[in-house]
Order: sequence, then C-alpha cells, then structure tokens
Amino acid sequence: MAGEVLSVVGGERVAEAVRRTPSTNPARLSEVVGTVGSAGPEVFVQAAEAARSAQAAWAATPAPQRGQVISNVGRLMTLNKDRLAALVTREIGKPLGEALGEVQEIIDTCDFFLGEGRRLYGQTVPSEMPDKQLFTFRRPVGTVAVITAGNFPVAVPSWYIVPALLCGNTVVWKPADYSAVVSDAFYEIFAHSGVPAGVFNVVYADGPDTFSGLEQALEAGLINKVGFTGSSAVGTRIGELCGRHLQTPCLELGGKNPMVITEDAELDLAVEGALFSGFGTAGQRCTSLGSAIVHRSVYDEFLDRFGQATADAAMGDPTQDVLFGPLLDEKFAAGFEKSLGWIAAHHRVIGRTGRVTADNPRAGFVGDPAAGLFYHPTIVAGVHPDDELFLNETFGPVVGVTPYSTLDEAIALGNKSGYGLSSSIYTTDPNKAFRFAQGISAGMVSVNNSTSGAEAHLPFGGNGKSGNGSRQSGIWVLDQFTRWQSMNWDYSGKLQKAQMDTQTVEADLSYQLP
Repeated sequence: MAGEVLSVVGGERVAEAVRRTPSTNPARLSEVVGTVGSAGPEVFVQAAEAARSAQAAWAATPAPQRGQVISNVGRLMTLNKDRLAALVTREIGKPLGEALGEVQEIIDTCDFFLGEGRRLYGQTVPSEMPDKQLFTFRRPVGTVAVITAGNFPVAVPSWYIVPALLCGNTVVWKPADYSAVVSDAFYEIFAHSGVPAGVFNVVYADGPDTFSGLEQALEAGLINKVGFTGSSAVGTRIGELCGRHLQTPCLELGGKNPMVITEDAELDLAVEGALFSGFGTAGQRCTSLGSAIVHRSVYDEFLDRFGQATADAAMGDPTQDVLFGPLLDEKFAAGFEKSLGWIAAHHRVIGRTGRVTADNPRAGFVGDPAAGLFYHPTIVAGVHPDDELFLNETFGPVVGVTPYSTLDEAIALGNKSGYGLSSSIYTTDPNKAFRFAQGISAGMVSVNNSTSGAEAHLPFGGNGKSGNGSRQSGIWVLDQFTRWQSMNWDYSGKLQKAQMDTQTVEADLSYQLP
C-alpha cells in the first residue's frame, strides 16, 4: 500500500482533506493500493494562485533550459518504466504490456518536446513599407488547468503537461481519483526532474469540488487555459464555463468510433484490428471501437471469425498475458451495465454478456473472476442506425456490428452518431481509403489498422461530440499552450500608416501585345 496521497501546492503537501477514500485494485477489489485525501475547491484555487505566482519566472527561463527539464523527465521515466507500468496495472487493471506502452508514450513525448525547446519559432515577415520590419513570437498562455481521466493515467496527462511546461506555462493538474496513486508517482518524477516549486501543482478532488474550484479560479483571473479529457457531458459543462470567460478550452472527449470493413478487406487482419480496438483496455478507451460497419457480402463471414477470435482471446488477471483485464472502477461497471440494457430484441448477441461469475463463466479465464470487475467481451449483431447501442458511447467491452451496401452508406453510418474522434477502414482499394478519409468526420483515420493508437508527433483530437477541434501532440499542440504575438518595428523616423501610406506600383493597363 502506498499510504496517503495528498494534493501538492507550491511544492508542499496539503494535509487538509474533505474526505479520505481508498483506491483499490479493480482486478483484486480487496487490495487497497492507497488512500486518497480529496481536497475542497479552495485548494484548487490555492494551487492556481501558486501556479500564477511561479509563472513569470518559469516563462523567463530560456526555452532550451525548459527543454532540458523535459529531457530529465524522459530519462527518469525510462529508468522507472517498469515500476510505473506495474503501478498502472495494479491501480487501474490495465494489462502490463499496455501499461508499458503507456509509459513509453510519455518517454516519446518528452523526446519530441525536448527538441521543441529549441524550435519555438516565430517568423520575420516583410513589411509593405520601407524601413519597417514585422515579427511574430510564441508567448506562453500563462497558467493552465489540466483535468484528466484515469483510463490512461500517465500518457494522456503527459500530452498536456509536457508541452505546457515546455512553452513556459505553469500547471494545476487534477487527475482521476481512482488513479491517484499512479498520478502521484507521475508527479514525483517531474518534481525530481528540476521542475521548480509552484510550476507543477496537483489537486486530488471529486468532480463537483473540482468544477467549483475551477469556476472560482477563472473568476479570479488565475487560469488562462483549460485542458480536459473525459466524457462529452462534462466537457460540455467545462466548455460553457470557459466560454463565460472568453476562453477556448482544449477538449478531448468521448467517441463512438466506426470501423468500416469493405468487401475487399483482408478479413483476418480486420478481425485482429477489431479485437484489439473493441476489447483492448476492456473497451475503456476514447478511441475504442464502437461500431463495426461491414459490407453485406462479407458480413456473415466476418461475424463468424470475429466471434471465434473473441471467444479464443485470453482475459483476466492483467499481470498475465491477456487481451484485457477488469473495468477501471465500480462506477464504470455500473455505467457499462446500463449500456448493456440497450441490447434490443432484434439484436443477435454473440457470446455472453455481463459480469464474469461462477454462474456466468468465461472459458479459459485467467485468474479468479470473483476477485475483480471482469466483464464478458460481447458482440452484438444486427444493430440498426437508430439504436441506442449504435448512437451512444458504451465505455466497456461491447462492439455493435451493422451491415452496409455502398461506401457512401458506410460513411454516412460512420458519421451518424455525432462523435468524431477516431475511425478505421479495412480495404485493399486505395480509392476506397481516400474516399473514406475525405467523407468521415473523425479527426483521426486509420487504414488497415485499429481505431486505437497514437504517436507523439501526430495530432490527436476529435470533432463534434468528441471535442472542439483542438489537437494534442506534435507541433499542433503548441497552439494550445502558446499565443501568437505580432510586433512591427518602424525605424523610418516617421509615422507610417499601414494601408494609407503604402506606395503602389502602377501598371500601363493600355498595353496590348502586338
């Protein structure tokens, strides 16, 4: 057991807590990983004040030096990769292989942004007037509030925190309560990497207290940017709150990600992609496969192969070699059971549904199903475009399957839910791939690959109910954590008025070729 996890404000632990709750291992619910001391909204405000006080000095630190701090983070993450991954597995039940990949994503992010410390480029722009020069500069936005979910407890926070710090901002981070122990380990690595006190603050709090604290901090002018990863419903509320203060948040929300399988697809490859997309991390990714949209000519064959692959997949104890382990937390188990209620009479269920128990067993289960929050992977065939199961995010191990006849119909089905995060198409026809990419509303498209997966140098984000068009990762996230400033420098010794004093060059418009 890790002991008590407390908020950090200005480099100091905050002993006061409004409640103390255990964080348990979802694969072994009897195991308490640590106790979380949840703070009230006033601590969030205090953290914002500390971040505001530290921001000017941090921004004045040369960007290459800030990049060196990020390099230190990456090196310490590398040295502690196995320990941090093991803690991810223990606290949220993610299979160890995936947990190791998640920590590697932090390392990749640090590697990329180390270089950006020497590439926060502006431009020199020619003026329309003599003896005048124009410039552009990237400036930090100021103090950033970052609120993240726990399904990717360390990788996704790094997408916000690493570039925000690199650009000269200070941070108040509110991680998920059910992943607080691993979040605290993540913070300690930053604290030992040369991040000054007050530059990176952590607040552990529940949803209502976080919202109240954020609202107060915004009203006090302490927060300049909000980054949020979580549900579309909460993202809508945060968007409304930021809008009242004329701020544009960075919102990365839910998904109902489609996978289109064409008549010319390599079906074994498509099945492999659907298996990982739908059931990896127990379907608890924002990029998890929501709907497999399959051409009628291969619909039955795909269902047979997908059903068999799912039945053969290993699930259970996440410390072993399994495709997926438990659901993250009891509140997600309750939500997933509600979504299973969307299965209708006209659907054909392939495999079992619900929690794995002695009375509802899973063949080949690895470990003790009674110990944790384990749920059957379920395929639901014959899903109609107006079904709740087709339109809504499920956040659990269930995949709906819908037939289609033409590619235009498949694209329309893929867009129908109103989400627009990730998508995939399996085809051997390049024309189909490009037509799909052009027509689908998703911010990310995979061809012959899963709906899940991100690289540190590629933009990540969605549209519609999946987000407000903001992007994380790569150079594109710099626009979230910097503001463009333009400067004009006139050394003519006189006032030159743009557009009014500009000299024009006249042409002889009467000229005609002989």
